[in-house]
Amino acid sequence: LYNQHDVRFDSYTPEYLLSINCLEDEPKVFYEFYRQKLNGEGIEPNAAHIKLAQMEKAGKLDGIITQNIDGLHQKAGSVNVQEVHGSTLRNYCARCHKKYPADYIFKSEDAVPKCKICGGLIRPEVTLYGESLPQDAWQNSMKLVSNADCLIIGGTSLVVNPAASLAYLFRGKNLIIINRDVTGADRMAKLVFHESISKVLGKIELD
Repeated sequence: LYNQHDVRFDSYTPEYLLSINCLEDEPKVFYEFYRQKLNGEGIEPNAAHIKLAQMEKAGKLDGIITQNIDGLHQKAGSVNVQEVHGSTLRNYCARCHKKYPADYIFKSEDAVPKCKICGGLIRPEVTLYGESLPQDAWQNSMKLVSNADCLIIGGTSLVVNPAASLAYLFRGKNLIIINRDVTGADRMAKLVFHESISKVLGKIELD
């Protein structure tokens, strides 16, 4: 996403464009970037999403902790999904907390969408840079990791905290890492695959 250079946004860092500061100080810039880059309409779950959902249904997986904000795990059929960075599929008024449909911001013709009830800013329920993680999802995630005897970490470089710190809470026997590049937790893992997560998980056969 960050490598899709857009002349309009070249003077900004990606972290700023997805920050609470940008939303509050330059909302027109925030919403233009958000609409251009984060609209997941028409995107379908891949082999990894589908396999994880099948594993949960078969009783092989207790839950999923994701930094993704696209809702594809649920679309694939997963039930216990902890979205520690929120979701683009949920929108609400920052002032009165009225909820708005998943596609409201993307379809709104207003440069800065405002609440029809109180005039407040309608924002996505996404954890932006500079914001705290949603407490329920975070507490549930820590519980999942702490109670697990096997933890699969897939498709993350483990550099974005605090989510990355979850890897170091694991005290079980089997840590498995699937990531194209080396991560800081590779040395602790029993199995490490420097490959596509879809390719690796797609090979799992369930009884």
